[in-house]
Amino acid sequence: MTGRVYIIAEAGVNHDGSLDDALRLVDAAAAAGADCVKFQTFVASALASATAEKAQYQKRTTDAEESQLAMLKRLELPPAAYRTLQDHARARGIDFLSTPFDPASLDFLLHDLHLQRLKVGSGDMTNAPMLLEMARAGREVILSTGMATLDEVEEALSVLAFGYAGRREAPSRAAFAQAFGDPAVRAALIGKVTVLHCTTEYPAPPAAANLRAMDTLAEKFGLPVGYSDHSLGLEVTIAAAARGAVMIEKHLTLDCGRDGPDHAASLEPETFGQMVAAIRLVEAALGDGRKAPQLAEAANIPIARKSLVAARAIAAGEAFTADNLALKRPATGLAPIALWDMLGKPARRAYAADDIIEP
Repeated sequence: MTGRVYIIAEAGVNHDGSLDDALRLVDAAAAAGADCVKFQTFVASALASATAEKAQYQKRTTDAEESQLAMLKRLELPPAAYRTLQDHARARGIDFLSTPFDPASLDFLLHDLHLQRLKVGSGDMTNAPMLLEMARAGREVILSTGMATLDEVEEALSVLAFGYAGRREAPSRAAFAQAFGDPAVRAALIGKVTVLHCTTEYPAPPAAANLRAMDTLAEKFGLPVGYSDHSLGLEVTIAAAARGAVMIEKHLTLDCGRDGPDHAASLEPETFGQMVAAIRLVEAALGDGRKAPQLAEAANIPIARKSLVAARAIAAGEAFTADNLALKRPATGLAPIALWDMLGKPARRAYAADDIIEP
């Protein structure tokens, strides 16, 4: 990896339905050095039915008796709030993104906020109608792949490629698969789609991170691959950056101790800033991949390496032997590999012990 890791502060619903807290999250993301702050846009009644249960992690961090729909209604922001957040992010010099969860929210992000890049949450990776609309609108897509098999990722990409390529046949699973078999259709994904590996659990156990899956995704699809992290702490996130993630997404909260579905698996602002700083150090440490002496070490070459020297006094004309030659610092003369070339040759001049041997 030679580029800069794009870091997304996932504010999500950690505003708890408060625009003031959402604005504070924008400020915190900018102050921490994130490239982007991302929210979630949804109409609760269009996202979950009245009978939808909460996930176990949501039951642990919110009222277990409350329905998912009731929880989502508490976390919903009105459309005007997202315009305010977008403007505030622009003023703070940070990108603004949001994840749509229903058709009306997607339409709002496309045609009211005019977002040129959209994030697809792992839960909607199989939502082919939504993916198709995003691609037909020509928008860039960040595709989270939590809970997915490789075949499911391929199917999602086939839907996006179908839409980007402007295919006009009737949409269907068969049409998507047939189109994806065309290299020209697959090429439509280049420059449009970033795939995020992800483990959909909050918090996600480090042993379930499976970071090597990033390699599999990159090799299989030839697209930029990043990591959406739900683990506690910084270690897995930093490891993902070191493994080559081009994009990192991590939840940001004002207080991990708040009641709410995502606070416990999020980072507070100070720790988020530490993560950003660590990722930037990893970027610098990865370098450009060329194996050559670095500027920082060049001065140490003559000090650390060795050259051929006289092991004892050598008379002019005396033959060099394994007994009268030695390998010592500094490396300002012949390299040690020249030893065998010098054996048996006569000395062109007299040498004192430790004198550098001349060719």
